This record gives sequence, C-alpha cells and structure tokens, in this order.
Amino acid sequence: MFTKFFYDLREAGLKVTFAEFLTLQEALDKGLANSSLTDFYYLCRMILVKSETEYDKFDTVFENNFKGKHVDLEVGAQMLKWLDKSDMDEFIAETERQWLNQSEDLQIDKDDVEQKFKQRLKDQDSEHNGGSHWIGTMGKTSFGNTGGNIGGVRVGGKSGYQSAFAVIGAKKYRDFRDDRIIDNRQFMQALRKLRQFSTKLDIPKTELDIDGTIDKTCNNGGILNIVMEKPRKNAVKLLLLMDSGGTMIPYSSLMNELFQSINKSNHYKDVKVYYFHNCIYSKLYNTPECENGDWIDTEWMFRNLDSDYKVIIVGDAAMAPEELYSDSGNYRGPNGGISGWDWLMLMKRHYKKIVWMNPKMAIGHAPWREAETAIKNVFPMYRLTVDGLNQAMVTLMTGK
Repeated sequence: MFTKFFYDLREAGLKVTFAEFLTLQEALDKGLANSSLTDFYYLCRMILVKSETEYDKFDTVFENNFKGKHVDLEVGAQMLKWLDKSDMDEFIAETERQWLNQSEDLQIDKDDVEQKFKQRLKDQDSEHNGGSHWIGTMGKTSFGNTGGNIGGVRVGGKSGYQSAFAVIGAKKYRDFRDDRIIDNRQFMQALRKLRQFSTKLDIPKTELDIDGTIDKTCNNGGILNIVMEKPRKNAVKLLLLMDSGGTMIPYSSLMNELFQSINKSNHYKDVKVYYFHNCIYSKLYNTPECENGDWIDTEWMFRNLDSDYKVIIVGDAAMAPEELYSDSGNYRGPNGGISGWDWLMLMKRHYKKIVWMNPKMAIGHAPWREAETAIKNVFPMYRLTVDGLNQAMVTLMTGK
C-alpha cells in the first residue's frame, strides 16, 4: 500500500528507507493508526522522518497524498500580496472589534466553505477589502483574514480569534528547514559549534578541580585539600570579513543578522569584523558603508591577527573578472599594486582555516560566474543556509 507516498517522499528529498516503509506497514497492520487520519499522520512522521528539518517537506507530501486539499487550496503570491495588510494593524484591530460575530454565515459548513473558496480562487482577479463575497480582508466571508467572521479559512495574515478550521499560506514547520536562508537565532546556534576549549589561557584558577581535590585529600590522610584549576575557556579567535554594497545590497538584512549574532556571542577569545567591496584588496573597511579613509591596511591585519584566527568570508563572489585579476581592478580604493586574486592568495597562505559563505551560490559549474568558480577552487564555499553554515563550522573546526 501507499507506494506512491513512498516514492513522493524520496523525490522530495526525504531519505526514507524501504525497511522504514515496511515498519510503517507493520504498524498499520497492528492498527496503530486507529483508523484516524490524524493518528496516521503522526505515525508516518514518527517512523519515516529523521529530523525536524524535514517536517515541512513531509507535510507537503502528506497533504498531496492523503488530504487532497493542499493543491486545490494553494494560493498564489499575488493573492497573498492582496491579503497582506501588516501595515494597518491598528485599523484592522478596531475593524475586527466592530464586525465581531456580524458574519453572514453563522453556521459553519466546512465542505460548503471549501467549495466556495475553491470557486473564488478560480474566479477572483483583483484585490478585495471588506464585502461579503470575495477572498479578502476586513470582510464578512468565511475566507480571508482580519474580518468579522468566526470560523472558516484564514488566508495569510495573523490569527485573530483562532477559530479558523484551516490556514492557507503559512507552513508550521518551514522555520525548521535546513535549506532556508537563516535568521539571527539560527546563526547563533551554528556559531556555537566554533568551540575549542582550553585551560592554557592566562586566567586565574577559579574552578574546583574535583579529581585533583580527591587525589590530594586521599594522599593527605583524609584531611581535605582543595585544588583549584583554570576554567576551560573557548580559545577560538574569529575573523569575519563581509562584502558590502553593490550586488550585496539585497542581503543587507542578512548581513546585519550575522553581525548581531557574532556580536552577541561572548564566548570567543577574540572577534574582529571588517568589510570589503566585491573582493579583498589592500584596505579593509571598519563599517559596511566602506568609506574611503575609514579602513585598515590588509597587511596590518596579517601582522596583528595571527594565523590561528578562523576566518569567515561572506560575499556573493559576483565581481567582474577584471575586479579579481587586474592590479587596478578595485574601482573604489587602492589595490596596493597587486590584484584581488593575489590578495586572496595571501589570505590563504596566512590563515590556516578559511571558509567562504555565499548567499546566492550557483549550483555546480557556472561559466557566467567566472569569479565565483575561481574562488571555489581556493576556499571551501558554502551557501548561506542553515545546512551550509553548519557544514562551514565543521570545516573550520576539523583538521589542519
């Protein structure tokens, strides 16, 4: 049974084994789903899904196979845009209070609501606010958001009375996925993997050495002899270099999230953050504005930040070939007599561990992105997603 379900899960990227699928069949034979679609859902997820990062993919496949509503009730980006009234929260709140329980449909027939909703999706060709017929906002129909109706289908928007029997346009587990562009919390979780504890730091002995205390006490005829030791501190030193301006402008918020995450991470021995534009040249900027004069010499960085710093370079590697290879390719500042490529080679020779995080890294070989392809051959490059950052942290912490 459910052969299509098995293959759909595999096609969606879930690594479901045949043995796990047979286990599901055995569980069904024993009646563990209790003839309930809800229980069947949780049974399938418990047996077939290995990580919460796969919940969103699983939900999509399950909906397509067993509920038959996901595709029919799918709404497009244009519809969600029409229904986005996030800038009118105060007005909407007042409107909701006025229209509460003034619905045209006091008795909710779920099947009837769904049929009407599907028909409106086919027929509607414009935005609607208020009213009692179309999918919209601040109205009295059983579908839309921020209206006066109790029950029905909420499409986008925020929950008001939490009475909708279905919510369209929001996925419960999408934040768990490891292929998403990441936010502050996920940055911080990944950065915690940069830990290299050491007791060799020049700090006071402030922690109780239990094993040493027991050993000394026993050797002292049972008379207590307390032994203190230096606390284990994270010895990792981190250098973050971020591309700013130009093609990176769409990722400014993401760069700010990363900066804030590292700024809040107080467990590193040292953190340094500098900026560049397109490629690393003879100057590194102190701020993302990359203003001339507000910079440090890259050679100063080499002299003062030793080779033990773990380096994260963040950029889209979308510079033109001449910006990478020409000794005059830096149109915003000095090159220092050598090309951006040569400066990257100096980075590679000086620092033991470097990774490059790319918010829009091309998949496979991209001949139209010559610079990115070249840089991939110099530094381990990862896409700036949860999964990519986790891989990068492993690279920074393993081997030499």
